[in-house]
Amino acid sequence: MAGLKKHPSVNASWADNAVRLHKAVNVGVAVALGEDGLIVPVIRNADALNLLGLARAINDLGERARRRQLKPDETQGGTFTLTNHGASGSLFATPIINQPQCAILAAGKIEKRVVVVTRDGVDSIAIKTMCFIGLTFDHRMLDGAGADAFMSTVKAALEGWA
Repeated sequence: MAGLKKHPSVNASWADNAVRLHKAVNVGVAVALGEDGLIVPVIRNADALNLLGLARAINDLGERARRRQLKPDETQGGTFTLTNHGASGSLFATPIINQPQCAILAAGKIEKRVVVVTRDGVDSIAIKTMCFIGLTFDHRMLDGAGADAFMSTVKAALEGWA
């Protein structure tokens, strides 16, 4: 959520040939329904929740979505979407933006990888938990520099967690 607050142009939508910046951070979370497709319930004011609160909201919405117990208003009003294609084992995907939103962030499979770590000019090999994340965005609202700045903030936030 820090990335959306620091880069408000990503928390935007396209309306009447203009960009609408949203104050509220209402995050849609893609939920697979098996053979029945996909639904995107929305966590309202997601930026006001801590990590535990977000996890609880995602679990609740996901469970109710799979049981077909969501109310219509719980799938409307999203300002940004998250999808986790890695749950099925894939590393990369290019999800389609949930229009009229500006962007969707995709997370691939989380797995341990061998990486080179440089500290004080010395390279070493380490095993780290890694995940590829990707951002699909609408160039009418966001250019590559803005998207890269957002992704840098997201990367720093994820790497900063202990």
